Amino acid sequence: MAGARRSDSWGFPRWGGYGRGSEAATVRLCDRHGCNDVGTCPAPKSPNNPDRWMFCQRHAAEYNQGWDYFAGLDAEEIAEREAAERQTHEGYHESAHYGWASSGDGTRSRDELRALDLLGLGPDAEFDDVKKAWRAKAKEVHPDVRPGDEDAAKAFRALQLAYEVLRAGEERREWKG
Repeated sequence: MAGARRSDSWGFPRWGGYGRGSEAATVRLCDRHGCNDVGTCPAPKSPNNPDRWMFCQRHAAEYNQGWDYFAGLDAEEIAEREAAERQTHEGYHESAHYGWASSGDGTRSRDELRALDLLGLGPDAEFDDVKKAWRAKAKEVHPDVRPGDEDAAKAFRALQLAYEVLRAGEERREWKG
């Protein structure tokens, strides 16, 4: 134990001494002339150039205010770029349907939303509204009211199926709830 010495790393959490990290930290300054703030916001130097300016937040906002994304492009290239940008963003809009349905609370399945459309109701409709709409539409196309009408019978079966889907979903929510 002649070579043992006391450690600076003691207690919890095990911190080292304060003088350990004496290296200089690399900080990128804003590229705006005369600004000494930290430059953390990248901004493109030109539309088709991968090089970037590094501005502070204040100067990045000032730079982007006058930025023209389509500068230097002809009408055909502008249309291509706009179509490519729209294509990538429309996928996110379409996927919103699968994540949260249309009601915004995530409780309706896709089949339930189709059934609500068939009944002419919105995605936030209560089950009492479903019953009323189903009764009103079913009376119009019921086989006893329109005997021998194949289209009415088909519509009645579709309404029955829609009601069953919505009733099962409502029971499932009550059971979980």
